[in-house]
Amino acid sequence: MAPGFPGAVPVRDSKDPHGPALMFGVDAWSAFVAGVKAGDFRPAR
Repeated sequence: MAPGFPGAVPVRDSKDPHGPALMFGVDAWSAFVAGVKAGDFRPAR
C-alpha cells in the first residue's frame, strides 16, 4: 500500500516491488480487510 492516493489504495506484490500495482477503492479495500479479519476466506491449497 502507498499513501498519497485519495480514494484509492494501490497494492503491489512485495516480492516484485517494481511490478504493476493494483488499485482498489477505499470501500472495497476496507471490506476486504474486514473479511480477512473475520476469517471469511479459506487458505489457498
